[in-house]
Amino acid sequence: MTPPRVVSLVPSLTEAVAVTAPGLLVGVTDWCTHPADPGGAARIGGTKNPDTAAITALRPDLVLANEEENRAPDLDVLRAAGIEVLVTEVRTLDQALRELARVLVACGVPGRPRWLDEAEAAWAAVRPDGPPRRAVVPVWRRPWMVLGRDTFAGDLLARLGVANAYADHPDRYPRVPLDDLRDAGADLVVLPDEPYRFTADDGPEAFPGLPAALVDGRHLTWYGPSLAEAPAVLRRALPAAPR
Repeated sequence: MTPPRVVSLVPSLTEAVAVTAPGLLVGVTDWCTHPADPGGAARIGGTKNPDTAAITALRPDLVLANEEENRAPDLDVLRAAGIEVLVTEVRTLDQALRELARVLVACGVPGRPRWLDEAEAAWAAVRPDGPPRRAVVPVWRRPWMVLGRDTFAGDLLARLGVANAYADHPDRYPRVPLDDLRDAGADLVVLPDEPYRFTADDGPEAFPGLPAALVDGRHLTWYGPSLAEAPAVLRRALPAAPR
């Protein structure tokens, strides 16, 4: 049986497929950085502005997409060209694990990869190391945007004992004025390095007096092989819970 030709429009899924079945990917986005060279696959633009003509020219059997990261009009163009598009929805860890298994089956991967079992086991072993802490979690600056309700990153933090201060907001990624963020009653601010690249010099100074945790955005927001090490990596980045 000829292996399928796969284009991935989602960095997380690119990593999952590249690690599990090298050689399947024929196209990936400019934001697909892990692995750095996904088997010589062509770069086909960004997640929000993919070159649909270039994708069609690659003659893929399957395009992997995500309902949050990719735009429906682009996916409609690909479907109109006769290309199968698999759209994932990932808002919790459990959902991510199920969707990853579905994607790999769709790619013709025989059996379940070890890293997926390791990721599930790593998170099953997680227990909060103290009383819950309340955090503001910015994902953008100018304007300030934070994690709101129903997000994958928010679910991971909750499992580590960090409650999102805006988990009940009606929007998933609300824009909130900085003064309101400072008055949210948070115990800490969690600053990932993607999609906005917060650093020690860009982010913590906006929250004087509040402990800041600079975290690896890949371990907080990606669902794939990095999930296996994410609990340990994130826990090391978060301040110790008060006793």
